[in-house]
Amino acid sequence: MSVTSRGTSPPIVPQQPSFADEGKLSVSIDFGTTFSGVAYGSSRIAAGKVQQILNWPGSFETFRKIPTCLLYDQMGQVLAWGLEAKSAGPVPGAVKCEWFKLFLEPHALRDETNVDPRLPALPPGKRAIDLIIDFLSCLWDYAKQQITREIGAVADLDSADVWLTVPAAWDATGCQMMRDAAIAAGLVRSARAGDHGWRDRLRIISEPEAAAVHCANLTDVHKLSPNQNFMICDAGGGTVDLAVYRIMGMLSNLEIAELCARSGANCGSLFLDLRFRELMKTLLADHPVHLDSVSLANFMENFSETEKLRYMGEEDDDKMFHFTCFNVEDPDDPAVGLVNGEVTIPGNLLRREVFDPVVNEVLELIEAQTKKVDQRLDALLLVGGFSGSEYLFRKVQERFRSRIRVIARPADCDTATMRGAAQYGLARRPLVSSVISPQSYMLKVKLPAEPEDWLKRPAYIRENDAGVAICENRQYLVAKGAILRKGQRLKTTFCKFSQTPSDRMFVATLYTAASDKIMRYTDEGEIVELCKWTIDLGALPSFQQNASVPNSNGFYTEFELGLELDSAEVRGVLIYQGQDWGRVVFDYRS
Repeated sequence: MSVTSRGTSPPIVPQQPSFADEGKLSVSIDFGTTFSGVAYGSSRIAAGKVQQILNWPGSFETFRKIPTCLLYDQMGQVLAWGLEAKSAGPVPGAVKCEWFKLFLEPHALRDETNVDPRLPALPPGKRAIDLIIDFLSCLWDYAKQQITREIGAVADLDSADVWLTVPAAWDATGCQMMRDAAIAAGLVRSARAGDHGWRDRLRIISEPEAAAVHCANLTDVHKLSPNQNFMICDAGGGTVDLAVYRIMGMLSNLEIAELCARSGANCGSLFLDLRFRELMKTLLADHPVHLDSVSLANFMENFSETEKLRYMGEEDDDKMFHFTCFNVEDPDDPAVGLVNGEVTIPGNLLRREVFDPVVNEVLELIEAQTKKVDQRLDALLLVGGFSGSEYLFRKVQERFRSRIRVIARPADCDTATMRGAAQYGLARRPLVSSVISPQSYMLKVKLPAEPEDWLKRPAYIRENDAGVAICENRQYLVAKGAILRKGQRLKTTFCKFSQTPSDRMFVATLYTAASDKIMRYTDEGEIVELCKWTIDLGALPSFQQNASVPNSNGFYTEFELGLELDSAEVRGVLIYQGQDWGRVVFDYRS
């Protein structure tokens, strides 16, 4: 995959916001593992307040979110999506697909063997990215129609800013795949002739950052004031993301700053469902009539829609929980709790086998995040669907209330992420002033050898074509934990030698490392290849001037690369004499 190159373009002039942007539509999409939703707003609609789509195909009721679910026919065509796909009964040859967002998790992208084996297999001939494109296409096509209906006029959705949320734990590869999927699904497109910057209308934002913007706007509710710190725990269906922020300046001109590197893990509420399914398979191992796919799906749906969020923990240990079987045959086996076509499970067994392993993982994740902060935490705010779990909320309070003054859930905790992303778009300015680099970014470079290199790595040293002793080292562009202003550009100077005028391409490999330690050599510690940078230098005046003069000894071209790290994305720019000359092509490993 790659970002579009503009290597042969003249200098790029940054576009300034115009007065026409004042009433521009901002649309946010919270594409979740289990549920998804859409919010939107404009300064000219409902006094600038964020609106949500509540009416969806497949129901006369209102829903703030709909299932992230697709139903495919035998030919790989979408039969239904959202509520209609989730509620569809068995269809011969059809395949129901859920939870496919988890295939973009960093460990799964690096090695397919790391994909959780409990996830359902993808349909034949389909990749996870294909499913994401199909779902986003259906969601966006409907959202455009519904927004137009709701605001009572033809909305200019082709020129709208679209904000797409991604988990904090995702690396730049997953974020780029989501960007490519969103563009393929038509979330942004050229609105008119000469609209060259249309791709920039798609904004990727991390889920906890979006949730933090929403919660920071509720400072009256949570009694937060300037210079206070708060942690966001975004506990969703698939992932739990954590981030810590400080409220900066006056609340009338809200600004927040990230205090430490974000963290996250796959321990959302979906993993309660999966553990419940495993428990049912264990209890009913001798009763296969109740273990076919339809029966297991029925058990999981009953658990998810009734007991999962209501379960209270230890006080429910002596309570019996009842789950009706889908099949009427083989209705009794009291030894495993199967009586009259119902499976009865003691509360303490549910706690031990289903809830505690997942809840404890969330607690340890929060604990580890608190240790990253050397300042007082004034509030811990839980958002996301899983935060609606009474047991999780109670255990968080028990563990942290002696250290954190306010532990709370906003009333609309399940939609905080999508509302925050839309609010960010409406603000027309950076609400998050600084972010913390979640990992180190570096290049492998060949630098003039120093005495330390001759002492420690003599085997890495050789002479280049000019007779200079060079050593392969790491060059850090940014270290893990570095504080970066939003939109800050990290610039590094490079020099390329070209033997002939046709030798105009510069390729560098960008690596990441999770270690806090700064390492000098490429064999110290584990590094992961993130992407390759490909830069066409042919448009630079210095290259063109040198290339036009015959020189059998070749020539050098000096230039700068600018690296921009946002909360979720990595961008690169070719810089020459202080001006932007092109976007760097990032080739991610597929």
